[in-house]
Amino acid sequence: MPDYIYLLENRLSADQQNALRQLREAVREAGMILFLTGDAVRDLTSGHAVRDIEVAVHGDALKLKKTVEKLGASVWGESEISHTLYLCFPGTVRVDVVSTHRMDYAKLGNPVYQAASIQEDLRRRDFTVNAMAISLNEGSYGLLMDPLNGAADIEARALRLVSNYGFIEDPSLLIRATRYIARLGWELDAKTKTRYENAKGDGAIEQLSDEGRSRELEQIGHEDEGLKVLRALEEEGWMKALFPAWTAAKADEERLKALHDLAVELLLQGIHPDMSAAQMQLLTAKLAPKDLAALKKLLLRPGFVEEWNGLDSMAATFAKVLLAKENSTASSSFKLFTSYDPEAVLWLGFTSKDKGVQERYHQFLKVWPEARQRIPHALMQEMRITPELGTYKEIVQRVFLELIDGRLTTPEEFRAFLEPHSPPAPPPQVTVKRQRAKRGEAKIKERTYDDDEEPEDAVDEDEELDDLGGDEDEVDLGLTPPKLDLEPEIGDELEPEIADDDLDGDESEPEVDAEPISSKHGGKSSSAAEKANPHSSAGKDKPAAGKNPAERKASAKAQSSVTEAKSVPAAVPAKASASPVGKTAPAGNTRKEDKMAKSKQTSLPGADIPGVKPPQVGDDLLPPGVKPPQVSGAVPITPMIPGVKPPQAASAEVLAPKPAVVGRIPGVKPPQALNARVVKAKPAAKKAKAAPVTKKPKAAAKTAPPKKKAKAVVKPAAKPVKKAVKPVKAKKAIGKSGKKR
Repeated sequence: MPDYIYLLENRLSADQQNALRQLREAVREAGMILFLTGDAVRDLTSGHAVRDIEVAVHGDALKLKKTVEKLGASVWGESEISHTLYLCFPGTVRVDVVSTHRMDYAKLGNPVYQAASIQEDLRRRDFTVNAMAISLNEGSYGLLMDPLNGAADIEARALRLVSNYGFIEDPSLLIRATRYIARLGWELDAKTKTRYENAKGDGAIEQLSDEGRSRELEQIGHEDEGLKVLRALEEEGWMKALFPAWTAAKADEERLKALHDLAVELLLQGIHPDMSAAQMQLLTAKLAPKDLAALKKLLLRPGFVEEWNGLDSMAATFAKVLLAKENSTASSSFKLFTSYDPEAVLWLGFTSKDKGVQERYHQFLKVWPEARQRIPHALMQEMRITPELGTYKEIVQRVFLELIDGRLTTPEEFRAFLEPHSPPAPPPQVTVKRQRAKRGEAKIKERTYDDDEEPEDAVDEDEELDDLGGDEDEVDLGLTPPKLDLEPEIGDELEPEIADDDLDGDESEPEVDAEPISSKHGGKSSSAAEKANPHSSAGKDKPAAGKNPAERKASAKAQSSVTEAKSVPAAVPAKASASPVGKTAPAGNTRKEDKMAKSKQTSLPGADIPGVKPPQVGDDLLPPGVKPPQVSGAVPITPMIPGVKPPQAASAEVLAPKPAVVGRIPGVKPPQALNARVVKAKPAAKKAKAAPVTKKPKAAAKTAPPKKKAKAVVKPAAKPVKKAVKPVKAKKAIGKSGKKR
């Protein structure tokens, strides 16, 4: 469905819009309601040019006569029977103001008019395509009223009667149907076509009313192609009922064609003449004067007849003005052409034989339009004179008038002429730049708020080197403690419990030569370890001396076992029982834990590396200088924990140890720093929950290079691939390998 507000604003000419605006003011003053009806609504909906305007008012339209005359409209006629005014607004805009009514037919061809609503008025119309209305009132402007679905018939290009008896009650509809078919090219629908043939065969045209005859005779002259419509009516036999003396043979066909060509050229130059009077003159050019006079008396609007009779006088007046001295310049003549009465301009250009007049028409239609091609649009764009400017059209028109007068020829003259009309340049655009934070600051904030995602490289290198422990007198043990990759939740839960146990037993236990393990977050793990074992700091500064390789190996082995046991939370509290070092306490492993241990062993690199011997049971009990026996076949199982790598033993590589915090684990005696003595471990407190897990030993893990100050320095081992699967979700890591300095 089209937007009728848009159509009213864009499809109507400026003169037609002005006429409707004045009518709305007049109706508002009279307290009436106004609707656009008839041919105008049909043409707006179908896309045809709007030729005539018809409006309907609730009330007596004759009461608006004085008001519209004050607004500048001319009254071309009126009908007391139907209460209709025939107006002509400036620009030759014909408007019929009709009072809403219905018609009752007591006798065929003689209707009786009665006031009615707009709905009843639409239902008494001729065809459904004409039975539509658009509101022109405040609050409902542009609202379409279509009670008979005329829009569908417009889409189907079909003419359908509103009343089944329309052709019989009003025979003028037979002539109107023929005229619409000739003008629009539409067809009657099947039922309407049948009724049309029946009414034509029954001679219903003989009941044609006088008002119907007058209306249809005048409408021939208002058609765009009057001669075509006249021939169509003559073929159907309707001209015999209208005016027998008027036929297509009475028209001047050649001059009619020339008149249409001239009207098209004027349209291209912005002049919109109404050809009705001029066309009527040519359609009746060969008609006898007596018949012509009789025809003029039968026409509906006397004002139209006056315009027809005054064509020659209007043309003569325009010729005098055109050839006057004040209009001798091209610009003044152009202004006169575009501001004078369009009908006078059309008829003078069509009938004048004066050479001066013909020369002016030639310049106006052929020569001056070429000057529009020389308008410097690029220069105007450069000087910010664009179509968005309110006075753009006026500036272009002034440039055009200067061009046809021959006063602007060079670019300098154009620029000088346009300079006063050029708007000032806009201020430079201010760009606000946002300062971007440095990458280092962003990383620091990230690490502050999310310690779980802190990379290993964030730990200071000096702190890592300090965690390795030892000084110039420190001797490497030849083994490295296992790398602990257990979940931080486990470590966090066990640290305070073990710390409490350590505090309980520190009074009776001797000092142990050990160093706390540095965790992933350095400071946090170190502080927790110091609280758990306050004596460990002393052992870090004073390493044990006088140990042979076997003793050092046993001490490192004990530290690894202690660290592994500390990292595992036990589901059931373990009873403290002192067992010999090297013997594993029996523990029932679940199937899930065995599976995890096997997958861990097979996934870790270095599981079957030649030259690497697995850790043996009881290595810490061998006397100094005695090698442990080699294991062939089944290897004794040592307690292993999922996610913890066992100590590695590369054949030709000695690594700097990473001491761990010595804890108290049931069934394990930690080694002492002096004389390689084995000290019994104090039973753990009830809070400590540790469940020993028996697993197979793992292969060699990655090794780290020793400090430069260490006495025994060897090459670092190849860095193995990280483990593929972690058994438990991790937040923090407890242990961390050192980096090469």
